[in-house]
Order: sequence, then structure tokens, then C-alpha cells
Amino acid sequence: MIDIHCHILPAIDDGSPDLDTSLAMAAMAAADGIEIIIATPHVGMTGRAAWSRICEEVKRLNNALQEERIELRVLAGAEVQSHVAVTKAGQFCLASGSFFLLEFPSTHLPVDSLEIVHTAVRQRITPIIAHPERNAAIIQEPGKLLPLINAGAKIQITAASLTGDLGPDVAACAGFLVRNSMVHFLGTDSHSPGFREPILSKAVKKASRYMGRKKALALVRDNPLAILPRNLPRN
Repeated sequence: MIDIHCHILPAIDDGSPDLDTSLAMAAMAAADGIEIIIATPHVGMTGRAAWSRICEEVKRLNNALQEERIELRVLAGAEVQSHVAVTKAGQFCLASGSFFLLEFPSTHLPVDSLEIVHTAVRQRITPIIAHPERNAAIIQEPGKLLPLINAGAKIQITAASLTGDLGPDVAACAGFLVRNSMVHFLGTDSHSPGFREPILSKAVKKASRYMGRKKALALVRDNPLAILPRNLPRN
């Protein structure tokens, strides 16, 4: 499996605080059957990481994984906040490809959300909207995502949302999106071994009830694999 959303890099944002925690997260993920994690530290908060630092930390973590014999590969990415997406998204694409992880505020959809998607598509990069099922406006009206999807955006929901670990309202919204074929990716959005654990298999099992095993697996295998460049960066 491939996790396209994880805050596994040590001491770079509000995710893993140190290398030991990152290695513990990696070990949990590998035991769950995850083979690739795209590290997605926040971009847009004051003092958050530059792409060069993200790549340096990915290389350092991969070296540590080899030393510890943890069978997992980490690729560089970012979670780009919507207020800087127009200017920065192209610099922070997942695995240096043509897709980027887009984060909206948790309380509402910005008035320019559709224009952000249109601008990205014109730049030939595809936004993947992160965890919309946790957005208050989407919880109230999931159909608000349809114009964004029709404009070219893809949708990633959090594994813990679907399994019910983030509350009934979030779970209901996640289930609605899956049942109505509005989800393209499952991601952990893990920040530590105990804060949204780096586990996908439980959510795949839940999604299978809504859409069948084959389509559920596509959310963590086929679809993530399709967005990775053919020649993966050697970081």
C-alpha cells in the first residue's frame, strides 16, 4: 500500500518530533503492509519547511530506515495550505510529480476554492484535497465538493475518519463520500504512533463494505501508484 499523506518527518512541523518517533511510525506502517509513504509536512504556516529541507530530511530518514532494516520507502511531498496554494503548489508536488496535496481550513471552504483548483489545473498540476470530510462545511453539505471534483480536483480522506475514530459526524461524511464515488485516495494523516496511527488496512476493510474489495484497494494501491512519476526521485 501507499500512504500519500503522513507527517512522518522529524521536527519539521506538528508531526513527528524526533527520529525515534519517525522510525516507530515507519515500523507500524510497514507492519500494516504500507510500502511507500509520501511525507507531507505543512506548507503555509509561519516558519514551515522549504522544499530543499524536506528533501534533506527524507534522505536522512530513508538512510535511517535502511540502517534499522525497516522495509519502507519515504518520498518527498507537502501539504499546501490553500492561502498559499496559487503561488507555492507547483514547488511542492508529491514525489516531484504533477499532483499536490491541498489543505483547506477546517471550518469552511474559502470563497476562492474553485478558482484555486482552476488555477492549478491551468498550471497542469492536479490538486488532491486533503481530508474534506473533516471540514465543517462539507460535513453539513458534502455536495459542495462536486464543483471542485468536476473542475479536476481529487479527494483524499483520512483513514481514521472512515473507521469512526474521529467521531460520528466525520465518519458519516466519509462514508457518504466513499459510497458516492467521490474519494480517490485514503491517507493516514498520521502525526505520531498514537495520533492518527499510520495504519491503512482498517480503513480499506471499512471501504470494502461500501464499494467492494477491489475498488477499496485502488484507493491505497492503484490510484496512488498512478500519480507517482515513472522515474521516482532518488531521495
